[in-house]
Amino acid sequence: MPTFTAFTTMLGKTAADGLGEAMERLDPEPTGVGVFEVEDGSGLWEVGGYFIETPDETALAVLAVAFEAKPFVVSQLPKTDWVAHVRRELAPVEAGRFFVYGSHDADNVPENRIPLLIEAAMAFGTGHHGTTLGCLKALDQLLDDGFEATKVADIGCGTAVLAMAAARVWDGEILASDIDQVAVDVAEANLKANGMSGAVRCVEAAGFDHPQLQSLAPYDLIFANILKGPLVALSPEIAANLRPGGHAILSGILNEQADDVVAVYSQNGFNLANRDQIGEWTTLILTKQGAI
Repeated sequence: MPTFTAFTTMLGKTAADGLGEAMERLDPEPTGVGVFEVEDGSGLWEVGGYFIETPDETALAVLAVAFEAKPFVVSQLPKTDWVAHVRRELAPVEAGRFFVYGSHDADNVPENRIPLLIEAAMAFGTGHHGTTLGCLKALDQLLDDGFEATKVADIGCGTAVLAMAAARVWDGEILASDIDQVAVDVAEANLKANGMSGAVRCVEAAGFDHPQLQSLAPYDLIFANILKGPLVALSPEIAANLRPGGHAILSGILNEQADDVVAVYSQNGFNLANRDQIGEWTTLILTKQGAI
């Protein structure tokens, strides 16, 4: 049985939410509706639905006009073609010197960029999300500032794209951890696909609760691209495992949560070095106080 999709873009969250709710009342009704911000700073929102019957394109056209959205693009996808579809939709991501791409774009890697091959998979972190992109841009900024690291930890690594980026630019000991063994397996597969097997050690762990993570501390750089709650809970551990003068790159933080996270880390001996917003997400570079 074929699957149909209908997608459009528009300005404004309120209008996008309204269009999403209106789509749910269509006949035939969609099996699912999604409303997502396009995290490139454009202010655009994407609204889309999935259908197991041919959608009513006239009704979609009326909704697009009513909510001042672009005309819907309706496509038919084979039932078994989800992974291929996702891969086609994942355009390469450039974050300064880093170029994140899928194998379908292997022929389009610029010569002056550091390539990172990440396939669509179950683990989070393809570079398209504002949090991962923000972390890569933060690393790029540190490199521009002349920062060097020999010991790096990527906590909550997902695909391990951040750990791999660090391994591309520094020779050192780099560890990547995740609480989900599936993510650890995906991380190791990504390392192999990039010809980097052994360049990053991947372990299953919550926070720094692993002998390998503890034995390597203190770190020069710690990535933690998770969520506000875990970041706040981990702040004492990140402080304890980072050397004075070292940096923590944190994301998974909604813009309105950033001040709270900065305040907690300030209490744990960090200074704010940089704050960057991409869409609704904030990425922080924090520096641990004290002599190097």
